[in-house]
Amino acid sequence: MKTSFLFLTLFLLFFGKSNLLYSQDAVKIHSHNDYNQTIPFWDAYANGATSIEADIFLKDNNLYVSHNQEDITASKTLEALYLKPLQTALEMKYKKEQQLVLLIDIKTEAEATLNKLVSVLKKYETIIHNQNIKIIVSGNRPNSETYIKYPAFIFFDFQELGKTISKENWEKVAMVSLDFKKYSVWNGLGRLTHDDYARVSSIIAKAKETHKPFRFWGSPDTKSAWKAFLELGVDIINTDKPFSCVQYVESLPKRFITASNSSKVYKPSYKTDQKQLPVKNVILLIGDGNGLSQISSAVLANNGALSVTQLKSIGFIKTQSADDFITDSAAAGTALATGEKTNNRAIGTDSLRKPIPNILEILQKRKFATGVITTDEITGATPAAFYAHTEERSDTDGIAKDLVKSKLNLFVGGGSSSFKNTAVESKFKILASVKDMQTVTSDTIGVFISPNRVPSVLEGRGELLAEATKYSLEFLSKKNKPFFLMVEGAQIDSFGHVNNVAGIVAETIDFDTAITEALMFADKNEGTLVIITADHETSGFGIPQGNLKKHKIEGDFITNDHTATMVPIFSYGPHSQDFQGVFENNEVFHKILSVLELK
Repeated sequence: MKTSFLFLTLFLLFFGKSNLLYSQDAVKIHSHNDYNQTIPFWDAYANGATSIEADIFLKDNNLYVSHNQEDITASKTLEALYLKPLQTALEMKYKKEQQLVLLIDIKTEAEATLNKLVSVLKKYETIIHNQNIKIIVSGNRPNSETYIKYPAFIFFDFQELGKTISKENWEKVAMVSLDFKKYSVWNGLGRLTHDDYARVSSIIAKAKETHKPFRFWGSPDTKSAWKAFLELGVDIINTDKPFSCVQYVESLPKRFITASNSSKVYKPSYKTDQKQLPVKNVILLIGDGNGLSQISSAVLANNGALSVTQLKSIGFIKTQSADDFITDSAAAGTALATGEKTNNRAIGTDSLRKPIPNILEILQKRKFATGVITTDEITGATPAAFYAHTEERSDTDGIAKDLVKSKLNLFVGGGSSSFKNTAVESKFKILASVKDMQTVTSDTIGVFISPNRVPSVLEGRGELLAEATKYSLEFLSKKNKPFFLMVEGAQIDSFGHVNNVAGIVAETIDFDTAITEALMFADKNEGTLVIITADHETSGFGIPQGNLKKHKIEGDFITNDHTATMVPIFSYGPHSQDFQGVFENNEVFHKILSVLELK
């Protein structure tokens, strides 16, 4: 007994978490054919289902739970699988305030089976006298005009819309259920046809007139179907996958969003785009974790377009690191910055842990001005790959010292607290704001956005990234020499790791505002090449549904980590066509040096 109780406690602890975090008031999730679950009752109940179904057969004066009479086994009684576990849950006061429907689907003769059910239930006073528990009889039911003769704890499922019964018997009806297949052949993939939608909507409206909770049985059991039924106003969703359905329904409000910001789309002039003209300046913009779906979500949420989607030169890059199928930002940033694949966690060092020159160091020797901007801490993996050399990305002190030793002309990022024991202020003129770049006369400048983590767009960061890009370009161009500027939109990745759709969309749109500044600068300054890419994709982000008219996006995820998905690369300006096609991430470095005629 102690072993069973320990197992139950551990099961509830590890598998019952979802319902501790969320409430499910708007719709009930009905565990259809629940006896087919690995652990009947507990799988559904612990994970948040608020309606559970058991098919019962009366045989040898016992009530057995089974789908077919020939599959009946002695151990699978209604009491063993459902009544005793439910009584245990109530005695433990587990989810004591949660309402639960126990739907008993009678498969044998109605009255005899129901009479036996009543006699069995009377042994479980903690269940039948609990106001949060409702026993509803479905399947084979007695004549509806006899409902009133059954005990107060017995209610019925009504499946005959249009049939009239007396008021007293109607009060014993607890829900209305209809066969979905009578109104549609939809399999839950794609969308309901217009005609099917009209029929299904009409029957739901009629069912709603009864003022009883409504469900379809025999309905498709997919995410698309669950969402359709939610939008149509179905009160109880029928599913054979209660855990997945509960997770989907509870997470949907956070995953179905409207953008909180916008990007004014800039249409480039294309005057020097894809021309064989000399390249003087390079602006490399890296959206950390920014895959094709992230970009697509921002496009769809931003009236169908972004500045980046106006570009003609498009390719894809493969992101594997030297020692792993899935790269991290350190290895990916190093590949982009140095032209060499390296191990995860390594910054500016090769797979043998030896320092390798990055593109900024190479260009600085050619009298280029250089700068790095990020919405991460400036010691973060991606920005650090463009000035630091360490085999471990968490070596914040070493990375900070490398920044001070670097020959950067400009940096913008968070993390000033990491520089308390450095001579950063003797090397760089530290400005209070990116706007101060407009008047500064120093040759090397820095802006710390924050002491530690940089606030997100959702936290009120505003247009800081676009402003930093604009003023940095003005600052570098005043030096009257070629320059290289790396701009990172870092927090697309951050929100991917926590599976936050609103954050991904907001940060991707914000990143596009920085792209706009780069494109406008390129149109005004011939010889400027703009490259936009990502270090990797984060979260396996997808867009299962949305609403174009309302600019709403439903996002979903396959992981909270990086993936091996190729990421897009866009380019604009002279030689932008050289970045078309599919290639490895370290090739970006070599292509840049090639168009600068330094190889």
